[in-house]
Amino acid sequence: MILAVQAVDGPARYHVDIETDDVEAETRRLIALGAVEVGRWLECVTLRAPGGHLVCVIPCHGDPDTFASLSQTWE
Repeated sequence: MILAVQAVDGPARYHVDIETDDVEAETRRLIALGAVEVGRWLECVTLRAPGGHLVCVIPCHGDPDTFASLSQTWE
């Protein structure tokens, strides 16, 4: 797992990046759970979770073997 901390404008909050091998499928899954799309940048999708926090769905960028061994499949 990689945890990245970023500075953001506005009130203090956390921002979570979800790394996936299928950005569109993960985005659809999170929207079905109540998230709302608020923007796109390059291959990334920013969503607002039902609790108000921002979540970015990003394509895989780490070591492929590590991703394969630690990833979770949701159905």
